[in-house]
Amino acid sequence: MQSQVVAASAFLFCCGLFYVLIWNKMPEKWPSFQAGNIPTRESDSFWRSGDEITGKLITTTGTFSLNLSSRKTTKGASEHHVPLNTSELKHQINITPIPILHIKNFTKLPKWDFEDVYMQSSEARRPVCSKSLQNSKDKEFQEAALWNIQLWLHNGHLSVSEWNRLAHFNNPFGFMEYTYTDIKKSVDLIPKPKYNQLLPVPSGSEDGCIRCAVVGTGGILNGSKMGKEIDSHDYVFRVNGAVTKGFEEDVGNKTSVYVHTAFSLSQSVIHLEKYGFKYSPQDEGIIYVMIPEGLRDYEWIEGLLEKKRMTYGSYKGYRPLTFYNDRFQEDKFYVLHPDFLRYIRDRFMPSESLKESYWALYRPTNGAFALFLALHTCDIVHAYGFITADHSKYPNYYFETTKTRVVFYINHDYNLEIKTWKKLHDAGIITLYQRQEN
Repeated sequence: MQSQVVAASAFLFCCGLFYVLIWNKMPEKWPSFQAGNIPTRESDSFWRSGDEITGKLITTTGTFSLNLSSRKTTKGASEHHVPLNTSELKHQINITPIPILHIKNFTKLPKWDFEDVYMQSSEARRPVCSKSLQNSKDKEFQEAALWNIQLWLHNGHLSVSEWNRLAHFNNPFGFMEYTYTDIKKSVDLIPKPKYNQLLPVPSGSEDGCIRCAVVGTGGILNGSKMGKEIDSHDYVFRVNGAVTKGFEEDVGNKTSVYVHTAFSLSQSVIHLEKYGFKYSPQDEGIIYVMIPEGLRDYEWIEGLLEKKRMTYGSYKGYRPLTFYNDRFQEDKFYVLHPDFLRYIRDRFMPSESLKESYWALYRPTNGAFALFLALHTCDIVHAYGFITADHSKYPNYYFETTKTRVVFYINHDYNLEIKTWKKLHDAGIITLYQRQEN
């Protein structure tokens, strides 16, 4: 008996010693962070808009490898932020989700040393169109643009390492304040697109160009008679309350890509039913693109892809599939990747609001995300119904019969969007519809 006790003690002693040795060799399980707001450096603005954003244009070269299980970047890391290829991410076997970060602990947008690291695709579109905006001579735009940025979020994307990276960013740019299991169960339902390229070159095209119209809901289109011109494009993007019935002369009736959030679609159906908007646009072959702006969107995705009525969450009692009527097809449903959304915010639309205590409320509008999606999937882009400097002349929405004032909500930076659309137009990257009154 005594010999058995001695043997057991020796065994436990050896196990303890082995555990200590292994523990000392293990890396930390998450990158370092501070509850507070001490950035590693000021943000580099690649696409400056007017005078409100300062900072130098930075061009970086070299490769960057980030070990998300360590407190340090790997040896040879560039001094500045450089995009990270998916294959370069280091996945550790013994990694666990980081502790939840809370927005209230940051007095302004926190900046991490991997702030400008994005998932990129090996299947980037290579346009054959000589007029493609990808061939723009605008230096600032070209240095900001990542033509191989990962556009779509789908199953296989949320390893724990990827979660730990994206959990540092607030929604819709990441998963701050969420839990790994809540988000992963929805992401794992999203099928990988059959084709990385959203829109094919039209059959019969002589120049190989993809021509797109992106139609916002701005009142500038009321009485514009631009409907025929809009529908003449190869593809038409629409957003939110995309009312067309009764307004065909001004906005057309063709919809190829419908960009939305769960909230924008559900609320549009409720509030715009009097205008004939009973569900999402129903064109044959339509593509639905979802902006995952928050937890409720991931709940919506779960209900939609499992074709069920929600029994919990923000949409309890809702059956998301009914909002798409008969046109929903899984292979025509895409979800934008948080990296793409953050890339648009940080490189093209960094608002001064990000320096304020309400920083987490700010994000570009759904129309802005739709327009930049078009810039990454089309060769020639015309924008209609987007806010312009003379917005006070027009009603808030084109489908309103009486003139209403445009409301500048705190979660968007409309002045920045006005300047950004004008700057893209002046650079020849888009053609912005700007109404000329006699």
